[in-house]
Amino acid sequence: MGAYVLRRLALIIPTLFGIMLINFAVIQFAPGGPVEQVIAELTQTGAGATDRFSGGGGDATAQAAAGDGGSGYRGAQGLDPAFIAQIEKQFGFDKPPLERFGLMLWNYARFDFGDSYFRSASVIELIVQKMPVSISLGLWTTLLAYLVSIPLGIRKAVKDGTRFDVWTSGVVIVGYAIPGFLFAILLRTLFSEGSEFFPFFPLRGLTSSNFAELSLMGQIADYFRHIALPVLAMAISGFAVLTLLTKNSFLDQIKLQYVTTARAKGLSEREVLYGHVFRNAMLIVIAGFPAAFISILFTGSLLIEVIFSLDGLGLLGYEAVLNRDYPIVFGTLFIFGLIGLLLQLLTDLVYVWVDPRIDFESRET
Repeated sequence: MGAYVLRRLALIIPTLFGIMLINFAVIQFAPGGPVEQVIAELTQTGAGATDRFSGGGGDATAQAAAGDGGSGYRGAQGLDPAFIAQIEKQFGFDKPPLERFGLMLWNYARFDFGDSYFRSASVIELIVQKMPVSISLGLWTTLLAYLVSIPLGIRKAVKDGTRFDVWTSGVVIVGYAIPGFLFAILLRTLFSEGSEFFPFFPLRGLTSSNFAELSLMGQIADYFRHIALPVLAMAISGFAVLTLLTKNSFLDQIKLQYVTTARAKGLSEREVLYGHVFRNAMLIVIAGFPAAFISILFTGSLLIEVIFSLDGLGLLGYEAVLNRDYPIVFGTLFIFGLIGLLLQLLTDLVYVWVDPRIDFESRET
């Protein structure tokens, strides 16, 4: 097992390299890079913006009356080529793409992700600032989905074909058919502060402004009041897949011979279900955990964050893509890719822990 873990850890390096290379190549062909973003601001705001990006020098403003000088940037007419070259150097675009890619990988290997182009903070600082929101949403959403779906899926497997199975299937499928953001709008309309119906849950942030003045129990209650609606909105669509996956996995195991043998030995249905079937049936559920957690944590919360005014990683990444803030785009891509690969390895280790018969070591046939 140790050799397998070492091989998987070694494979993370080329895998991350491929992820970064493909995305870096795609970005090279995407229009509207950071230089164009600055040029667009300059042409809209005039001399004030020119002073800001030129260090306050008046010469750049005077030179802006010159032609575009063949800069090749859309909207650069009237800006001096030397000034545009200064902007390129500020963003590191004075170097060839391969050199920029190699320098980026070298910095990332040392976990140096640089500074944001358009925010006065480093990439790590921004991620740390936004992480509490995303961790809260991802952790509680995943926990809620598993706590509800797994017992429900087991019960549906035991009651397969009964009225309970039919009506619960209808409920979870309807929940899956409703987009999370629509459910979030409904929850906000009905239950958020300012609602005409049940104005109980606050909207903005993870805590209230007087959070530090509250008692311990008051702080816990305040925190859960803030995350209750967004977590419920994110979890509703995850119930269906996980519930039906759990049910079908248990049904497949219940039909196998070892279950019949266990029953013939006089074991109760509970002992058969949780002593024999559970560990085997849960393997496929465990396999989907990393992808589900990463999806909820980093990509599934964008619209929810916007609707409930939560400033998390989803909103940070979305704004970075729109603004072509490449340090944030590639920094978060590297970090999240690394976390995802490590979670996949953790999944394999959990496989072995759940069922020691599993062995990932290759054997010659």
